[in-house]
Amino acid sequence: MNILFIGDVFSAIGREMIETYLPRLKAQYHIDVVIANVENATHGKGLNKKHYEEFLFQGISLMTMGNHTFAKKELFDYIDEADRLVVPYNQPKALPGVGSRQITINGKKIRVTNLLGITFMDGKSQNPFEAIDEILADDTSDIHIVDFHAEATSEKIALGYYLDGQVSAVLGTHTHVTTADERILPKGTAYQSDVGMCGPYESVIGCDKELIIKRMKTGMMTPFVVAESEGQFRATLLTFNQENQCTQIKRICIDPAHPYIA
Repeated sequence: MNILFIGDVFSAIGREMIETYLPRLKAQYHIDVVIANVENATHGKGLNKKHYEEFLFQGISLMTMGNHTFAKKELFDYIDEADRLVVPYNQPKALPGVGSRQITINGKKIRVTNLLGITFMDGKSQNPFEAIDEILADDTSDIHIVDFHAEATSEKIALGYYLDGQVSAVLGTHTHVTTADERILPKGTAYQSDVGMCGPYESVIGCDKELIIKRMKTGMMTPFVVAESEGQFRATLLTFNQENQCTQIKRICIDPAHPYIA
């Protein structure tokens, strides 16, 4: 089984990159399941119903979120019917949504869990190490993918080792910068600190670079504006054998410097 995990989809450019390249990649790599982090898909922050439905139409099986889950208040209106959406499991319990979902594809039970980090984040979430234990206590899935939406690389690596041998993969999101540390850990869990972003290539994690430089140089609170640029597509491909063991983890990088080659 081949599972493609798409990094943070950012704005219209990120959505266009999925529309352009996902069909080609599905055919090239014989992909069975597509997962995508979509917390920034609508204008760079949040997810509206229109874009949720577009992703379903494009064949994305499960969609994860992050710290901007409820940036678009429209989500409160449709979240109960969005049965392919996975919000952070360790978010405050008063918030709606399902934090771990299981679907069956080709006879395999595929679970996706979304977790938020707490280091350098807003500090309102439950400890992710404690939270994942609650899920593992009753998990009967064949393949379990954890999207760890976190800032600190150290926290991501630590959770990877903590879950090594207990889940199939721990893939980081949130920083929008692809890391080159993809590997299979000693007990068989696939790991990568951050999958990266589908969005503007010439940007600062998706935003207009000149405004971000001005903000950082002067301290003035310039607005976050989506960059106008050619796009980039970042994803990670996981391959599993008949025994549900991950045998390969591969970075997918498409951008002006790395054009798509079938």
